[in-house]
Amino acid sequence: MNGYRGDNFDDRRKAAMDAKKALLERFRSTIPDPNDPAVVARREADVLREQKERERAEARKIARKAEEERLAREKAERIAAAEAAKRAETLRKLQLLADQKKARDARYAARKARK
Repeated sequence: MNGYRGDNFDDRRKAAMDAKKALLERFRSTIPDPNDPAVVARREADVLREQKERERAEARKIARKAEEERLAREKAERIAAAEAAKRAETLRKLQLLADQKKARDARYAARKARK
C-alpha cells in the first residue's frame, strides 16, 4: 500500500490542527488593517455615500408629497369644475323651461284674446 504511513492518532490530530492554523492565518492575512489609509478612505467614502443616499431619499419623499398635493389640488379643481358645469346646466334647463312656459302662456293669451 503506497499511501499508508502508519500515523497514529496524535500525528493526525496535530496535522489537522496545523492545517486549521494555516487556514486561519491565510484568512487573517487578507483582513486589512483598520488604520490603513485606504481602509479609512473607503470607510469615509461609504459614510458620504450613505449620507447622499439619505439626502436623495428625503428629496424623493418631499417630491412625492408635493406631487400628491398637486394631484389632490387638481382633483379638487376638476370636481369643482364638474359641479359648476352641473349647476350651469341645471340653470340653463330651468331657464329653458321658464322660456317655454312664457311662450306657452303667450300663445294661450293670444288664443284667448282672439276668442
